[in-house]
Amino acid sequence: MAKGMREIKRQIKSTQSTKQITRAMEMVSAANLRRAQRSAEAARPYSDKLKEVVQSIAAGSKGIKHPMLQTREVKKTGYLVITSDRGLAGGYNANVLRKVMTEIRENHKSTAEYSIFVIGRKGSNFFHKRNMPVVEEVTGVPDSPKFADIKSVATAAVKNFENGTYDQLFLVYNQFKNAITQIPTMIRLLPMEEVTGVAAASYEYEPSPEGVLEVLLPKYAETLIYSAVLEGKASEFGARMTAMNSATKNATKMISGYTLAYNRARQASITQEISEIVAGANANA
Repeated sequence: MAKGMREIKRQIKSTQSTKQITRAMEMVSAANLRRAQRSAEAARPYSDKLKEVVQSIAAGSKGIKHPMLQTREVKKTGYLVITSDRGLAGGYNANVLRKVMTEIRENHKSTAEYSIFVIGRKGSNFFHKRNMPVVEEVTGVPDSPKFADIKSVATAAVKNFENGTYDQLFLVYNQFKNAITQIPTMIRLLPMEEVTGVAAASYEYEPSPEGVLEVLLPKYAETLIYSAVLEGKASEFGARMTAMNSATKNATKMISGYTLAYNRARQASITQEISEIVAGANANA
């Protein structure tokens, strides 16, 4: 009985240590989530204004031809997948990876038909383990990412579309709604058909609208990628905060259960000792 009680005490102590860790991770994730939300919100005005200028040029200039605005026969597809470097975030990574794998299985017969660009160690390990064609990757993205942190993969993804390496580019990431809800999202980033057909604003461009568009379109695509990274970071922290909150609650329930079992074992031990004392006294009477 004493051995069983010692084992229960060890389980209580171990679970209490785990609870302290999960509670601390929940608090850290909550603080990171607030910063990530502010960063995502701060990036939106720049992205919106850039989109407005691109729409204005595309709608106000006739005969503009740019690879990023032209639909062509799809022979090869690019996927830019945003994941995290660390786990313990519930279904954050699994949901995104499941979505892109479903798309690949349904639309491609061989690895020659698609290329993958990946942000985050979890996604990188996942695709490399399955021998899938990863063209460019970035890992170790900080909790408060700057554009320079993901510039290499964003630029490579856009340039490979421009030069015709593939004919469409999809962006796959978790769209942040709130700390509990993150939506796995896949959007077609290139070609940018949605920027055409908008009424032009009164802008004057130097040296020419075409020259400005030549510079702005790649920057606009890269900005959308960066915005998705910020959304992904907010989603990651929200998912981790929720997962750690659930883990903390589960640890509390386990401690209660262990404590109840310990008290019962202790009570049984005391009862047995009393019974032995009484039995000994009766035998000597």
